[in-house]
Amino acid sequence: MQFSPESNEKIQHLLTHFPPERRESALIPVLHLAQKEFKALTPEVEELVAQTLQVPIVRVRECLKFYEMFSDKPVGKYHFQVCWNITCSLLGAEHLIDYLSKRLGIRPGEVTKDGKFSLRGMECLGACSEAPTMLLNEEPHYNLTEEKLDKMLKDLGVNGIPYNQSVAMGTTSPEAV
Repeated sequence: MQFSPESNEKIQHLLTHFPPERRESALIPVLHLAQKEFKALTPEVEELVAQTLQVPIVRVRECLKFYEMFSDKPVGKYHFQVCWNITCSLLGAEHLIDYLSKRLGIRPGEVTKDGKFSLRGMECLGACSEAPTMLLNEEPHYNLTEEKLDKMLKDLGVNGIPYNQSVAMGTTSPEAV
């Protein structure tokens, strides 16, 4: 397993921003590149990242377990991550997760059969003044309502309810995605 030439070029450019003894400082951006390229941060990808940055594998795993934006299982092409921390929950995040779940035909932690959509709850996005919030892939969305979600889903080609007629791949564990 290896990075594509494009990703390798980006990694080498990233490394120019850090002294050689601080290569580990590029870990988060390299993990983002790896997740985008390989779709999931499997043990093989963890090894590749560790070798590329010349850091112990434990450093890579610590980062993966600490930051929620990384996944060791494939996520959908469109990955909905709804903040379910206290402020967002008080302002309706749990209802919106249920709403998305019904619209997509999957539960948090699952991926649609065609691999197009995934859904999960996540911890704070740091935008409490604009709660409830979520990330759609890497793009933040604020002050969510059912209407805003309906527009997003329509723009992504979801018209029927539910999108996925049967529960899809994956697990029901929110930690899985």
